[in-house]
Amino acid sequence: MTALTVIRPRAEDVEGQPILRPLPSRECRSVGPFVFFDHMLPTRYAPGTGMNVRQHPHIGLSTLTYLFEGALQHKDSLGSDQVVLAGDVSWMTAGSAIAHVERTPETLKARGFSLHGLQVWLASPKDHETGPGHYSHHPAASLPVSDNLGVQVRLIAGHGFCLKSPVPVLSPTLYADVQM
Repeated sequence: MTALTVIRPRAEDVEGQPILRPLPSRECRSVGPFVFFDHMLPTRYAPGTGMNVRQHPHIGLSTLTYLFEGALQHKDSLGSDQVVLAGDVSWMTAGSAIAHVERTPETLKARGFSLHGLQVWLASPKDHETGPGHYSHHPAASLPVSDNLGVQVRLIAGHGFCLKSPVPVLSPTLYADVQM
């Protein structure tokens, strides 16, 4: 019998947004394609404040942002400029290189707001590590949902639960929001 690995997330701060980061850890570098997992803890921002992750590059991976509450604005070197709302999926494949920013939309910043969500980073398969970059936005209404026996499953990415997400993952992935 294999012993279970217990991963204790570490608390960090990303440009004023408190997060818990279970991946990567000393005990476990990745789970399938998932190499980073950031839980953006529920945070209330006062009027005039917000999250502002300054421009930074990525290469050889994809980022997926899924919010439970609030909104973020994604801008990148491809020319993408998208407000991501709660329930939406923001998917960016860096390929050979993309620089991007994530910040609080000015309309929310002016009045104050709450933010809570997840951002995961998925390693690209070798044949996609240096390919072209790509960004896609998937509104909440485009994500498939199953509601059976009091369990609601919204498929964020991949295949599972007899559902298929429109998010263009590059490797076998199962990522779901399950409400019981």
